[in-house]
Amino acid sequence: MKATEYTTIQKDRSINILDVLKHLLYHWKWFALSILIFGAYYYYQYAKSPFIFRSAETIIIKTPMNTPRTARISRTNEAYNSISVASEILQLKSKELMRQTVKRIGAEMSYSIVEGLRQKELYKNSPVLITLPQVKEEASFSFTVTLLGNNQVLLSNWSVGNKALEVKTALGKTVKTPIGQLVVQGNKDITDSYLDQEIKVSKYALEDMVDYFVSTLSITQMEEDASLLQLVCEDTNPRRATDLIGEMVVVYNEIALQDKNQIGINTANFIRERLSIIEQELGAVESNIQDLRIQNQGMDAATVGQAYFADTRTYQAERTKVETDMNLAQMMRNYLADKAKRTDLIPNNTGLVDASVEAQISDYNATLLRRNRLIEGSSEANPVVQDLDKGLNAIRNNIARAVDNAIGGLHIKANNMKREEYQARGKALQVPQKQRVMLSVERQQKVKEELYLYLLNKREENAINQAMTEDNIRIIDPATASFQPIGPSKIRKLGLGIGIGFILPAIIILTLSILDTGVRRRQDVEDAITVPLLGEIPFIRTRRSAQDSILVSSVGRDPLTEAFRILRTNISFMSREGKHPKVITFTSFIPGVGKTFTSLNLSNTLSFLDKKVVVIDLDLRKGTLSKRIGIKEGKGVSHYLSDINLSIEEIIHRNLRGGNVDYISIGTEAPNPVELLLSKRLDQMIAELSNQYDYIIIDGVPMGIVADATVVDRISDLTLFVVRAGKMDKRQLPEIQKIYEEKRLSNLAVILNGIEMGQSRYGYGYGYGYGYNADEGRGFGKRFARKIRNLFR
Repeated sequence: MKATEYTTIQKDRSINILDVLKHLLYHWKWFALSILIFGAYYYYQYAKSPFIFRSAETIIIKTPMNTPRTARISRTNEAYNSISVASEILQLKSKELMRQTVKRIGAEMSYSIVEGLRQKELYKNSPVLITLPQVKEEASFSFTVTLLGNNQVLLSNWSVGNKALEVKTALGKTVKTPIGQLVVQGNKDITDSYLDQEIKVSKYALEDMVDYFVSTLSITQMEEDASLLQLVCEDTNPRRATDLIGEMVVVYNEIALQDKNQIGINTANFIRERLSIIEQELGAVESNIQDLRIQNQGMDAATVGQAYFADTRTYQAERTKVETDMNLAQMMRNYLADKAKRTDLIPNNTGLVDASVEAQISDYNATLLRRNRLIEGSSEANPVVQDLDKGLNAIRNNIARAVDNAIGGLHIKANNMKREEYQARGKALQVPQKQRVMLSVERQQKVKEELYLYLLNKREENAINQAMTEDNIRIIDPATASFQPIGPSKIRKLGLGIGIGFILPAIIILTLSILDTGVRRRQDVEDAITVPLLGEIPFIRTRRSAQDSILVSSVGRDPLTEAFRILRTNISFMSREGKHPKVITFTSFIPGVGKTFTSLNLSNTLSFLDKKVVVIDLDLRKGTLSKRIGIKEGKGVSHYLSDINLSIEEIIHRNLRGGNVDYISIGTEAPNPVELLLSKRLDQMIAELSNQYDYIIIDGVPMGIVADATVVDRISDLTLFVVRAGKMDKRQLPEIQKIYEEKRLSNLAVILNGIEMGQSRYGYGYGYGYGYNADEGRGFGKRFARKIRNLFR
């Protein structure tokens, strides 16, 4: 075959999925071991993992759309019920809310027992409850409580302090321990089934428990446009999960009511401050009126000046109303301008400004409350908080501008009234100066009195509104404890373990196969070269000694004997010019690939056909075959080639092992093997042996190391190149192809030796293998070690 055709064959490769599956199936023991290990590990993890229980509660966020309108004194409650569902969800997930809830139900204390490998959380079903009067919230520790009967308990296994200390105490008694003073209270609802059983008591840091429960809490909006929320908590105790979400709603409503009432409190404080100021001013005006009347000796100024000041009083009344409104508006402007109250809620529904401004104040207060609640669960760097700050500044500026506009309009109106009043007074110049002073003081009294009564009325309205404040959340479906665990799942755990146990060895085996460049099977050879592959010799584990290398038998049905029979049959197809190969030479690239073993067993397999066979050891440097068959003395090839007087019969060892196989040893190791092999005596020897024997088997030397193989090739009818599975690199196969194409060896063919079970290209395979080391295969430990080496070599 030409080089171009060989290159085409080299490129025409594809991955056969059946070959991959067969390769993985060959290593089924590793899969079984891996699945057993990982399956057992994950079952152990399942057996020790605490059960997880799920508790759910359905609530509704009250909004003006889903809350019936009740009798209200003012518009204040409408602002209270203007709620964003998204904001409520964020507040329900806040750490501050969870912190207060955990402290109320005592969830930072854990009581557990061991059932099998699994820890079981008792919570309030614990037979003992621990009170720690002096322990800080950030403290964390654990110890063991053992019920002894007769209201006695034993405290031991401290995680801090003297760990070996054991404290025996009575129930309800304060005792000093390594963690401080504590009281062990008995739970009267629990039976005596926990006697002599160790109960592990753990105190966790409050913030750790807050983080844990926040991570186990999930809140989902049941419909996109609905105010219905589902609160789900997953915990190791179903009752604790139920108590947690139930108490969380209670705490949330309490905090929400406090926030709502804060507006009323601020409004009440504002009214109280204004009433105190007006009381003082009204008292001063009344004192002035009293002094003036005394000075006028009780003169009735109204009767005297009634005719002259009729028009003046009309303008005075209108001006009084305008001035009242202007004073009220100025009060609100002063409150807004006070920097100390910049972050306080703005008093609402005081009547100081018109209805549109009051609506803006309501929006401002509701937004400020929402911002303050969000800060509790996060920080001012929260994008939502920053957006609310911007909105609050904008609303407050709008309110200030509206109040300024109202004050400006009232100033204009007051000036107009004042101008008209002055014109009317021009007609009453005859009225004494004291009368004008009296009228001015009376007007001041009237203004102060009206404002005082107005604020008293608003104080009562604000108190009523505070009493009518409603909760933000109403429970639709209360939480109930479910005692069916949702996890861990035995099927999932085992499935994960089995999956990993299957995938991991598959990845390792396929990765090693990809990285492995060694020749392992028939297909590796056939895909790389076009040299005929005559046979595959399996790797056999044998307990026989290394000296006994002939393992085939005439009646054997073992894989090795069958392999050599196939090789014997294939050799008959390697005839050249109509003549079957008589002189068969064995060679390789490196030593230790099984040339001698193959020579010996092939010669015996040929003899089973009643053929006379002679085996010649032409490895004049080492004489491996001679050592293997036990010929340590006597004359051999080296003597024959160097001594022309020596006859062929003198070097043949007949009936050495019985049968039709004779042997010719090397005799003695020659110092000049190449010169001896080049002599005509070698040709003469082969010619004489050809007349006596049907087959001549020559155990040669590696051709990649010395030149002996090339020299001997002239006498060979068939050269069998032995490739040892696992020892030859695939990158060396092109060298064999090159030798074949250049015809450096006569009638070249390949034998793949030492293949593992299942590594044959064809389905029948051999399933065993042959070892060259005498210790291989002896004992389970060595067989296991050999498996490891074969997997990673």
